[in-house]
Amino acid sequence: MGLTIGVDIGGTKIAAGVVDEEGNILDTHKVPTPPTPEGIVDAISAAVSEAGKGHSIEAVGIGAAGYVDDKRATVLFAPNIDWRHEPLKDKVEQRVGLPVVVENDANAAAWGEYRFGAGQGHEDVICITLGTGLGGGIIIGNKLRRGRFGVAAEFGHIRVVPDGLLCGCGSQGCWEQYASGRALVRYAKQRANATPERAAILLGLGDGTPEGIEGKHVSQAARAGDAVAVDSFRELARWAGAGLADLASLFDPSAFIVGGGVSDEGDLVLDPIRKSFRRWLIGGQWRPHAQVLAAQLGNKAGLVGAADLARQG
Repeated sequence: MGLTIGVDIGGTKIAAGVVDEEGNILDTHKVPTPPTPEGIVDAISAAVSEAGKGHSIEAVGIGAAGYVDDKRATVLFAPNIDWRHEPLKDKVEQRVGLPVVVENDANAAAWGEYRFGAGQGHEDVICITLGTGLGGGIIIGNKLRRGRFGVAAEFGHIRVVPDGLLCGCGSQGCWEQYASGRALVRYAKQRANATPERAAILLGLGDGTPEGIEGKHVSQAARAGDAVAVDSFRELARWAGAGLADLASLFDPSAFIVGGGVSDEGDLVLDPIRKSFRRWLIGGQWRPHAQVLAAQLGNKAGLVGAADLARQG
């Protein structure tokens, strides 16, 4: 199969890109994300039509944040869009006249990294995305493993603290409450409130109060050596690395790939994640260690991965 289109549904925009067999993006088109489910279907269709102009497109892959069924056709549940058993594949196919594959967005990003990014050369890879929340994907034996019902790899909702912090999913103590962009900001606010003298740079980037701290401020301050910001990254990394050690016990991959906005800080966060992973890996003194790698494709991973999964059929 030749050219396919990948679609990435974001909170503010929907991006469609024409992708070739080598993972290169040849053309893109972006549209604002509408507020209604039906409007989103229309926007996806419009973005696909515009991106595909002048190209011979053979299929479309859509990365959707939510639970996607085993047939990669229906979004069973989406946390940020009012999709409940939404037949997204059928609706988009009717509008664009092309075969459509729907995949969880984190799975799509994992596949993109495995095929064209940091996962090249590995047969067994576990990906996690440290963004606002925590997502993931499983590739074992060169295959994307989705589980019987299509909803595997929801790593962010593994309960790591019994009766811990309340999660948006309705449970308590989920991993993403301790290892995510949201968690990073919470750590920074708590520490800046307790020891403001150690957070001078961090507080100076916002409105001067702990409540005004945003994720971008924590990153900027950490790069400038702010003690509270650096400690906040270390706390996030401690939880992330410990979680990877647990995943190693489950899947025994040759590599973990860490993506998402938090990973953009590179070794500032990856080095302490690696340290925590080694610390908590059971039998780590005696067993081989998986590599912990930075994702390479950035925010293109989901689009590229979705396009390639459409090519796989």
